Amino acid sequence: MSAAGGPRLVLFDLDGTLADTAGDLVAAINGCLRARGRPERDLAGLRPWISHGARGMVEQAFGLRPGDAGYDEVRAEFVERYAGDLCSHTVLFPGMEATLAAIEGAGLRWGIVTNKIARLTDPLVHQLGLTRRAACVVSGDTAARPKPDPAPIFYALEACGCTPGEGVYVGDDRRDIAAGRAAGVRTYAVSYGYSVLIDAIEEWQADAILYRPQDLLHHVLPGGFP
Repeated sequence: MSAAGGPRLVLFDLDGTLADTAGDLVAAINGCLRARGRPERDLAGLRPWISHGARGMVEQAFGLRPGDAGYDEVRAEFVERYAGDLCSHTVLFPGMEATLAAIEGAGLRWGIVTNKIARLTDPLVHQLGLTRRAACVVSGDTAARPKPDPAPIFYALEACGCTPGEGVYVGDDRRDIAAGRAAGVRTYAVSYGYSVLIDAIEEWQADAILYRPQDLLHHVLPGGFP
């Protein structure tokens, strides 16, 4: 723990927690739909499924699941389209920049633990201007297994020289909270993210629910928001 008894490391999920990536992801899946002569889907309809990754997007837009004929082709095209235009619409959620700055100003470190593959995570984090600020960036293919397995959070803790008791994890999906609880860190679920639109956040068993990014500071900094 820090000298004041609080955490030393704050870990964030990426999509739906740290950054609003929905616009670029939906644009990519709509490109796949147009290429097949299908009508585009609106942002609101697909937004709740963003945190389910490529699999969730393809399933919702095309009704295809892994093992179905055509699934692998559509998924690969979706990833290629997204990789080619990662950050036209993506921004940090309102209040997140101030939250990161306050964490840094208090001498804490923060990092990213996401199920997005490194090929997509790393350039997106760079384009958001966060690469040098993040103490670690753990992608879905960095550790042995992705969330809800705790392996990615353990990886981040080890990379930053922290114990579970010195870390917290913030996420917008039930799997985020499950991974954090299994890793032994405190967990915070965000109500402004994606999965809350289709899943009851109160059932995730997080230590607390955050209604805006700044709410986190009341839990990790002795004085709350400066």
